[in-house]
Formats: sequence, C-alpha cells, structure tokens
Amino acid sequence: MEGLCLAVKGRVLRWIAGAASVTVATTLLAQTPPQPGTTSTGTPFQPSQQAPASNTYQGSVADEKATADLLQLTLDDAIQRGLKHNLGLILTSTNQQSAGGQRLQELQGLLPTVDGTFKDAVAETNLQAEGLRIPGFPAIIGPYGYQDVRGTLAWSLLNITSLRNYLAAKHNFAGTQLSVQDARDMVVLTVGNAYLTCVADAALIASDEQQVATSKVSLDQAVANHQAGTSPLLDELRARVDYQTQQQTLISAQNQFEKDKIALARAIGLPLEQKFALADQAPFAALDQLDLKALIDQAEGARSDLKALGEQVQSATESKSAATAERFPTIDFEGDYGAIGVNMLHSHGTGDAMGTFTVPLFEEGKLRGDSRIAQSALDQKKAQFSDLQGQISADVRDAILDIQSAQERVTVAESNVKLAAEALSEAQQRFANGVSDNLAVSQAQQSVAQANNQYVSSLYEHNVAKLSLARALGLADRNYKQYVGGK
Repeated sequence: MEGLCLAVKGRVLRWIAGAASVTVATTLLAQTPPQPGTTSTGTPFQPSQQAPASNTYQGSVADEKATADLLQLTLDDAIQRGLKHNLGLILTSTNQQSAGGQRLQELQGLLPTVDGTFKDAVAETNLQAEGLRIPGFPAIIGPYGYQDVRGTLAWSLLNITSLRNYLAAKHNFAGTQLSVQDARDMVVLTVGNAYLTCVADAALIASDEQQVATSKVSLDQAVANHQAGTSPLLDELRARVDYQTQQQTLISAQNQFEKDKIALARAIGLPLEQKFALADQAPFAALDQLDLKALIDQAEGARSDLKALGEQVQSATESKSAATAERFPTIDFEGDYGAIGVNMLHSHGTGDAMGTFTVPLFEEGKLRGDSRIAQSALDQKKAQFSDLQGQISADVRDAILDIQSAQERVTVAESNVKLAAEALSEAQQRFANGVSDNLAVSQAQQSVAQANNQYVSSLYEHNVAKLSLARALGLADRNYKQYVGGK
C-alpha cells in the first residue's frame, strides 16, 4: 500500500510538473505586454511638440562667465552668439529631437519586437483546492520549482495604420528640421534688430552730446551779453532752459542705450555683467534694382517656414490615411522558444508560434471620431499653408516699400541736417553781433536736434528694412551681411 501511494505520488508530481511546463510554455506570450504594432487598430499620429513663442527669441541660455576686459562686439559676433545661445533656436532644436523620437517610436510598430526572459519559480500546490481528495495522499505537494529561459518575438506583418503613422511622423520630423533653419533666420532678424537699435542709440547720444555742447556755447554767450548789458535777462534764461533741456535729452538717450544693450545681451547669451562696446556702425548703403516678382518667387522657393508647413501638410495627410486604414485587416505574428525544466541541466526545449488575422467589425464611434479629428487637422494645415503663401508675398512687398521709403527719408534727412546746421550758425552769428535776440538760436538748435533724430531714425529703419527683406526671402542666416551692407 505504501509503495502504491509512493508511485501515485510520483505520478501526480510528474503530472503537475508536466502541466506546469505546458502552462508556462503556452501562456508566456499571453503574459507578455502588448507590443507596438500588434493591435488590430491604432490611433492616427499626432505631433506632441509645440512651436516656441515669438518672445522666446528675446531670451537666451547664458553659459559664459563675464570678464574684466571690454568686449568689442561686432554685428557678426553678435549674430553668431545668438545662433549659439538664443532661447528660441534652442527650443526649436529640442522640438526637432522630440519629433525624431516620435519617428523612432512609430518605426518600432513596423519592426519585430524580441524579448528574452529567465524564470526561476518555486511553488506549492494544494490538491484539495484543485478538487483532488485521495485517501492517504498528502493534501499539500511541494515545494517544487522549475527554471525557464525563453525568447519571444512579436511582429506586425501587415498593419497599414502603423505604416501611415510612420510616414506621418517622418514628414513631421522633416518639418521640424526645416523649422530649425527658419528659427536661425528669426535669430538673425532679432539679434540684428537689437544690434542696430543700439547703434542708433549711440548715434543719438553723439548727436545729443553735440547739442549739449552747442547749447553751452549759446548759454555762455547769452550770459556774457547780459553781463555786458547788450541783451536782456530773458535771453540768458532762454539759453539756460535750452541747455538743461538738452542735458535731459542726453540723460534719457544714455539710459535707453544701456537698456537696449541689456536686451541685446539677453538675445545673444552674453552675461549681463560683461561690458561691451559696439564695434560696427550702420552706414547708409542703398539697395536698388529690386525686382518684386523675382524676389517673391525666390522667397516662395527658399522660405524654410513654408517648406516646414508643407511637410506638416504631408504629415496630416498621412495621419488622415492612417485613420482610414483603421478599418483594414491586420496580420500579426507572435512566437516564443526556450528551455524549461527543474533546472537548466535537466530541461527541454518548448516553443509556440501563432499568427493572428484581425478584422475590426464594430468600432464606428472610434473610427469615425479618429477620421474626423485627422481631417480637421489636415484642413487646418492646408489653410495655414495657403495663408503663409500670401504672407510671404506681403512680407516681401512690405520690406521693399520700407526700404524705398527709408532710402528717400535718409536722403532728405541728410539735406535737413546740413540746412539746420547752416541756420544755427547764421542765428548764432546774428545773436553774437547783436542783430537779434537768441530766440532764433533756440529755434535753430531745436531744428538741428530734430533733423539729427530724423536722420538716425531713417538710417535705422533703412537697415532694419533690408534685414527684414533678407528674412522675408529666407536668406537672413546666410546673406544678412550682403543685405545690411547693400549690394
């Protein structure tokens, strides 16, 4: 009887071990987490990154230390620093990395997924809980164990949705690459504008200093004439008011200059403690012989933001196709092979292979919802693309009009500066000779200051307009020197 019990016990143990082996071999794949590309239906691709706001181009990531030396900063140095440290360009570059990651994720849905596992299990079994009640046989069996080394493979052999999603992610990645180039043009425009603003501020300061010196001469002359009794006190008071007014204007210009230098340093990643001087000026250089139609055609072929939006339209088109393909059948393969036994020295190879053909029968809510969302995104991208085409033409036209207007204003302002200087000289001579009071001198000084301000403003607007034209043509990153310096 005891021998019979031992025989039955051994047979049951072998049965349990065999059942455990079969169960493990057949359920390994079922316990494996779902792999990309193995589901019957998916979701159309949607980009996750956001375009940086325009004000981010006014910031930067500063990683340099300030030095005690005075930095001579040229326009080219400022732009190169901006292309390295500007926050807007950095954020756009991170969007490119994110889009590259999404492209790889969607690619995985088309590739096989292979995993390896090793299991070392120990268990006890309650036979009575399993419904086995044998007289003289123990209710608890174990502990006993097994080891399992296994490789699993999952591969979506046919899934049109995954293919379309990958193509959408690929176009989206290409669009972000082009957006980085467009961001470089934006950095050139932002930094160039900030630098030219500082140049204009410096020119205004020089003009105001000259006006202060001229006002001081007029004041000294009025004081001397009043003390000599040849002019009334009113002339001296008027001259003193003019002198102090010019001093206030100079103080305001110097303050604005320092604030604009801070803005320039922020845009190019220069430490705010770093002292620097502007090494370049902005002389007048006319930009003539502009062919509007040729420039518009050139802009439409070169603008990176238009190309990037075109890639986004293609991405949205593939996403719409992915939504349509959710209704198509899919074919998946899943399999595993490994060795299982009490230990690796006493094991046996087992494997499993399964092909799955899946047809969606009723998911109308999801399928129609995905299709409408994808169609909405596609319509938005097409509308934005059409709008940008018109905006490019407007940008080129605006820049050309600004260039032509500013060129004419610079010419007129140069003449006004000369005429105002002659009028001031004539008024000063008349006052010095006692022919008239200094009211004409005061008015002439105001005319000179106004003429100088108009000249500086016109010159700044002309150079910025040329830089804007380079941006409108999509050439700011490569040819900004040619446009700012004139042809």
